[in-house]
Amino acid sequence: MSVQLRVVLDQASQIVDADQADAALSLTAGLVATAPRGCVVSALVPRGAEPKVPGLHDVRALPLARAELAAAWQLGVAPGVGGGLIHAPGLMAPLVRHDRSNDNDQTTITLWDLSAWERPEALPKAQVVWQRGMLKRAVRYADAVVVPSHEMAQRLGEIARLRDRVRVIAGAAPDGFRVPDDAAARRRELQLPQRYVVLTGDADSLATGFRAAARADLDAVVLDAAEGAEPALAEVAAAAGLPERRAHIRGALDVAERGAVLGGAAAFVATSTASVWPWRAIEAMTLAVPVVAVDSGVHRDVIADGGAVVDSDEVTDAVVDALAAGERRMRVLASDRARAFSWASAAERLWALHAEL
Repeated sequence: MSVQLRVVLDQASQIVDADQADAALSLTAGLVATAPRGCVVSALVPRGAEPKVPGLHDVRALPLARAELAAAWQLGVAPGVGGGLIHAPGLMAPLVRHDRSNDNDQTTITLWDLSAWERPEALPKAQVVWQRGMLKRAVRYADAVVVPSHEMAQRLGEIARLRDRVRVIAGAAPDGFRVPDDAAARRRELQLPQRYVVLTGDADSLATGFRAAARADLDAVVLDAAEGAEPALAEVAAAAGLPERRAHIRGALDVAERGAVLGGAAAFVATSTASVWPWRAIEAMTLAVPVVAVDSGVHRDVIADGGAVVDSDEVTDAVVDALAAGERRMRVLASDRARAFSWASAAERLWALHAEL
């Protein structure tokens, strides 16, 4: 009889967080590819969803749509789920009482972002309440909680009484992430200049990146800006010395668009110090883009020697160096560091976690 690991693919029909949705599919594909002998991978999905992951042993559609499922699981009601080995690549999980010792039931989850605890003002109140409620259920019922960095593991240990149930399994760039063949056309469509640096961060921290772009005499392209944030960020750029016309504020882009934008960047600058998996930094390193990041525990863990991790007041000098004498070295370091992250490796570690449990 096969051992079956069932993965919760809650965003198979409704995308709520594109990065986490891509991660869930990539991890599931990795689990299929690395399944030990006698093991198979299946999926748990909301009503009406059809996950596109080759090699799945089975797909169980639950009787509720995603929004209804989120509400039910928050209350501890998990209709139609059943037992066995379950992994949720996010907080959306059937966290209910089960018997690991006698029935070999296991439930594990992954937590990519601690903003609901560290920066609740940045999120809708309902989202904060839901995430905090689900972590409380994880404290009671999860057999392990996976986070992608050691710094986040330490921080999570301060937030919740999980003791030795916290594990670290890093994420990766989307499978096959690259600069698309039509990158130049995509950049023109996005109305980007010839030379620019890419910035990510929150409104409070992006001034650091804008100042670096102004000093380097380059335009700045901000990725993942919240809807409606353009005017405020343009003001931040102007106050930092970068004229509004040279600040290109963009929201969420799809994978190919991000490949085109990052592939054309002279450098990538991450200014936030939040306990969040740095999706774009990983993508930038995958494309061998010079990376400069404000010093934080997550950046030290993840970027390590793949870029320049410096204090905020040193970002400008680091960017200038990355665009001049240090460019070739930093591209090599970024590319080398990116090889440490893959979904196949993450999948192997997740299989090992369930075997350990």
